[in-house]
Amino acid sequence: MAKIVCVLYPDPVGGYPPRYARDDIPVLRGYPDGQTLPTPEAIDFTPGELLGSVSGALGLRRFLETAGHTLVVTSDKEGPDSEFERELPDADVVISQPFWPGYLTAERIAKAPNLRLAITAGIGSDHVDLNAAIAREITVAEVTWCNSISVAEHAVMQILALVRNFLPSHEWVTSRGGWNIADSVERAYDLEGMNVGVLAAGRIGLAVLRRLAPFDVALHYSDKRRLPPDVEQELGVTFHPDARSLAQAVDVLSIHSPLVPETYNLFDAGLIGSMKRGSYIVNTARGAIMDRDAVVAALESGQLAGYAGDVWYPQPPPADHPWRTMPNNAMTPHVSGTTLSAQARYAAGTREILEDFLAARPIRQEYLIVDGGKLAGTGAASYSVSGDRSPGSSGH
Repeated sequence: MAKIVCVLYPDPVGGYPPRYARDDIPVLRGYPDGQTLPTPEAIDFTPGELLGSVSGALGLRRFLETAGHTLVVTSDKEGPDSEFERELPDADVVISQPFWPGYLTAERIAKAPNLRLAITAGIGSDHVDLNAAIAREITVAEVTWCNSISVAEHAVMQILALVRNFLPSHEWVTSRGGWNIADSVERAYDLEGMNVGVLAAGRIGLAVLRRLAPFDVALHYSDKRRLPPDVEQELGVTFHPDARSLAQAVDVLSIHSPLVPETYNLFDAGLIGSMKRGSYIVNTARGAIMDRDAVVAALESGQLAGYAGDVWYPQPPPADHPWRTMPNNAMTPHVSGTTLSAQARYAAGTREILEDFLAARPIRQEYLIVDGGKLAGTGAASYSVSGDRSPGSSGH
């Protein structure tokens, strides 16, 4: 029998279960590239339920405990006295979400001699030290595609919120009780006609490009792998060989690259300073891609007209994190990929991975990040472990 430790975010302040706004969610038939949705043998939840918090337990409790496995679910993950730390030494499987990550550093992996599988319930496994996982031959898997469109929709929303100055306008008629049109529009522009760039045109980045095309903007992108010529022609998108040339060419930049050694603190004062004055940055990738204080300084000086992020470093950020109070921001907690719609998919995908692992069957290639002591599947295409720093080893 296996022990599974699951790190999830806390329940709603008003209690669990919440009162849901809708009675159902749309049923998807597949992903845009033809990949099938998760195919577990069964699920023990109703799609649209809150599954990503502690009481939701990703819908796994009945499945695991009926089979005799031990499931520990906690939101207490920080520090040597946390429940996560206490339960880790004899864990066989660790499940975590990018939104409330249970950081599997090399030190924590060393304390978990039984650990054989780390699952990301979602997309993005940089909270796991991949070098340490490779050395220990721990399998790392994530639910590829499950929330890519969710994140793309969020990025487009944040772009429009910044450019149209939505949040201050909303505050004037709600918390401030006014009707201050001039104050609301003094920083508001049309997105139409702007140059909009995407850094990393993978599943999420390409989805953002497709959703922005109808806004009659000039599209740009940079990626290690260039898009097929027919896609570039369809979207009328301009390719740039690196992040610097892309950043200098656009009015709005949406970041979708993974956190790898090459992107850690990539957007420092120098790179941000090379951008057009009054540019906007939206980051739904990873917070550590940005130099925290360089973002604050650029907003305060006016070099950046706005910054919207759904990701922070660390997560959750401390109460005094400067991104909470910097000017002209549209920050959110890491919610873009954990809509109730997305939760149904990544909970089902997590169960599919567990079913295969517990039955000693191969896990889907597209779900794999590390397997057999090396990068595998999606991980081989998306991650690198060169140098002294790998995703997850950044001292969280």
